[in-house]
Amino acid sequence: MKPFVLSAPLIVNWTLSFRCNFACNHCYSRAEDASAELSTAQIKSIMDTLAARKVSFINFGGGEPLLCSDLFELAGYASGLGFKVSMNTNGWLLDETRAALAKNAGFETVGVSIDSHRAEVHDGFRNMPGSFERAVNAVRQLRSNGVRVTMSSVICRINADEFVSLVDMAESLGVEQIFLHNYKCAGMGMTNRDELDLSPPEWREFYIKAMNLKAARSGIRISMDDPITATIKGGDAESPLVKGSTCGKLSLNIRANGDVTPCGFIPVPIGNLLRDDFDSIWRGSDVLGKLRNKEPKAKCLQCKHYADCLGGCSARAYAATGDFESPDPHCWFEPV
Repeated sequence: MKPFVLSAPLIVNWTLSFRCNFACNHCYSRAEDASAELSTAQIKSIMDTLAARKVSFINFGGGEPLLCSDLFELAGYASGLGFKVSMNTNGWLLDETRAALAKNAGFETVGVSIDSHRAEVHDGFRNMPGSFERAVNAVRQLRSNGVRVTMSSVICRINADEFVSLVDMAESLGVEQIFLHNYKCAGMGMTNRDELDLSPPEWREFYIKAMNLKAARSGIRISMDDPITATIKGGDAESPLVKGSTCGKLSLNIRANGDVTPCGFIPVPIGNLLRDDFDSIWRGSDVLGKLRNKEPKAKCLQCKHYADCLGGCSARAYAATGDFESPDPHCWFEPV
């Protein structure tokens, strides 16, 4: 039986620009064309379309969204249409003035990227000296202006053994939620995969420890949202509405030129919102159809967990093999 398809995605992740002031070792977007960007009027027009389709959330990412001069105007327009608006930032430009602007523009949450509790490790990973201090200050400025703050941390070799200290730091800063993001293997993440990615057994060890920590902590919400955790008893369930990846089921991605992709880590355009009908993309895309109706391949054919994880992260599978339906390269489960 085919899965139920929502009338529209719940959330749209929007890359307003691929421009960035950092050169992070895992970045998925550094090779993208940073010159093709929509005008403010074009973006507002697309927002009108999304509002008519009852999309609930817009999250601005990038690149670095704070490099966009119209960011706060766009956020205010989106919140005025009824969207819950958020963004992810490296924090470098988020001073007291911009924190106040974020509050006035209606940002519900702002996620700040911090990848280690040790400044020198974070700065090295982000290739930006002083970035740890600026990110911590961004958290404090946002909180002092009444903006809900989350923290995003990419789990890899630099922090997998020290993530408890990272969570401790987030809690001490008053962060409400920390996202322990799985390493995606896209863009520079693929280039530096041998150096930074964990092996499948190491991912299993990390997730067991992280889920135990999540169960023990009440002062901060710890989120992982990785479908391969379904292979662990009591596995994390951050997206109860769907199984497997949420790409093309609960969420869509809009690129800086208006192209639509299933997610930011799957660089496969399925339409462009300047020229294509939104409903035709959402309901008629062959790529989305494949993601919503995945078929097991290779070891997934014998795996008892497939019905729950649906092969794991489709973006990682595509990055590693060019096939959405291949097993997640992070998966540790071996059928017997």
